[in-house]
Amino acid sequence: MYELIPITDQSYYIQSPARIGLVRLDEENVCLIDSGNDKDAGRKIRKLLDANHWKLKAIYNTHSNADHIGGNHYLQNQTGCSIYAPGIEQAFTKHPILEPSLLYGGYPCKDLRHKFLMAQESNAEELTADCLPQGFSLIPLPGHFLDMTGFRTPDHVVYLADCLSSKETLDKYQITFLYDVAAYLNTLEQVKTMEAAMFVPAHAEAVEHIAPLAQYNIDKVLETAEKITHICQTPLTFETILQRLFTDYNLQMTFEQYVLVGSTVRSYLSWLKDTHRLETFFKDNQLLWKTLLP
Repeated sequence: MYELIPITDQSYYIQSPARIGLVRLDEENVCLIDSGNDKDAGRKIRKLLDANHWKLKAIYNTHSNADHIGGNHYLQNQTGCSIYAPGIEQAFTKHPILEPSLLYGGYPCKDLRHKFLMAQESNAEELTADCLPQGFSLIPLPGHFLDMTGFRTPDHVVYLADCLSSKETLDKYQITFLYDVAAYLNTLEQVKTMEAAMFVPAHAEAVEHIAPLAQYNIDKVLETAEKITHICQTPLTFETILQRLFTDYNLQMTFEQYVLVGSTVRSYLSWLKDTHRLETFFKDNQLLWKTLLP
């Protein structure tokens, strides 16, 4: 773990729970794409930098989930590097209490205020094209989170953040976290058409051809949506829908899974309602979801 994997002479990734991009800007300076999940990840990255006599100039965050910005605070304090985050993700990076608050839908209890869901704050500036090293380009990848962004390097390595999950992860857990289903599907359709020297997703193997995995992710989203519409043939509350999904997929409920999968299921329900496949009504002071018959 935390092994430095070369892709080209310029572009690398660090093998970690969420793969971290590293790009050489010249003989001495490098930048990172994300920073890992905590202070310990930051220390391990710092060791890699020191071992190669590299100076860290900047961290470009793809989005503000804690496993992607957790090393920011340590590395910024140690190296003085700049940190950039896209759109709304900048606010979440500067104020990480926003992530568990969004997931829970209110002030999060102590069970949710930990490094897995809430990184240390870091002084992030807004990511724009003007902030990028020469030859880099931004790739908007909304859907998994608010304003998630990928990067294409001058040697055509594409870092895709969390816009895809591995086949193994999808087969095991069935439902992976996402914020906006419609945007996510549009992003995956865009990714399917991309060409690159190498694609580096954060949670899947680096590959030269990404379209098959993108399609597998699309199929899994549509399968989950179909399952929800089937469950809701009888009017159900959100809590019952969530319980049915956990039981049918043989998942284990914990507080973390409740907010992560629960937030995702709410996003599915919103999308299915907006696309006129579900309807809602109130009965006995309960919000019920029901499939709309064709």
